[in-house]
Amino acid sequence: MTLRMDPLQFMAPVDDRTIIENARRVILTEAASIQSLADRVEQAFAAACRLILECQGRIVVSGMGKSGHVARKIAATLASTGTPAFFVHPGEASHGDLGMVQPHDVMLLLSNSGETDELLFILPFLKRQGTALIAMTGHAGSALARQADIHLDAAVETEACPLGLAPTTSTTAAMVLGDALAVALLEARGFTADDFARSHPAGNLGRRLLVRISDVMHSGEALPRVRINAKLSEALMEMSRTRLGITAVIDDAGILRGVFSDGDLRRVLDDHRVDLREAEVGSLMSRTPITIGADQLASEAARMMEQHQVHALLVVNTAQQLVGALNIHDLLRARVV
Repeated sequence: MTLRMDPLQFMAPVDDRTIIENARRVILTEAASIQSLADRVEQAFAAACRLILECQGRIVVSGMGKSGHVARKIAATLASTGTPAFFVHPGEASHGDLGMVQPHDVMLLLSNSGETDELLFILPFLKRQGTALIAMTGHAGSALARQADIHLDAAVETEACPLGLAPTTSTTAAMVLGDALAVALLEARGFTADDFARSHPAGNLGRRLLVRISDVMHSGEALPRVRINAKLSEALMEMSRTRLGITAVIDDAGILRGVFSDGDLRRVLDDHRVDLREAEVGSLMSRTPITIGADQLASEAARMMEQHQVHALLVVNTAQQLVGALNIHDLLRARVV
């Protein structure tokens, strides 16, 4: 008969204070290693940046195990900040994926020990085709560091793991050094927030910096508009047809002369002196409509709506001719607000 043992019964009792102290020890250990890392960012780091800036191809990042996870993140950060990069698994590289790496690329290889077999195995093939190599290791005398064109020192004194086995401080150091590389390259390239948005079109920043009024506005037959001498009833029918809560009031040249909104309608209904059947919209409209240009950002429309306490805007060109209209629901659908 097999006895099932509960692993929890062998655990030593631990109190909350011990748990908290252990957590703080890990954080302080890693923080100290990062501070030490900053003091060792010197000429080799600048040389690595210049090599990448001069690269005519892409940056190929590779690593095994936990270093591989860090390498994936570094590749993603580089790619999203203006440096074309991708990850290649070193084990798969020797089974065909090495064909992704071209002579004009730069390869960034991560290994804390600097002795990772899978990386060392592909080095002769990379060197033979002339691919530039940057190694990021924790041991300057390692085989990987010696054979690379540039070595980035990511050494740490100790792992935060009490056994000294699980990659903890070392992976944090590599991650931070990768971030430093990406940001240094970003600044060297003059990479802007607009550039960042173009690689993040689905994110909040991308929508705020890329979506323009012309992308969300109503135009053509969907644009609410009446002539300045139109009857109030015509304006109401136009507002009902387009469901934007407003209608533009234009002259014969298409120049915007005013706007009639739901708010204007409420004021008219409260004024018993107005003949609702005979009144012309030109005498009831607001003569100072809030307008915006079609090339402006949709996020600017959101700001203007909030500032002026309106729910819709009219879009005009430089000649003040009406070209579009939008309301808060259009911005919500575009996920700008």
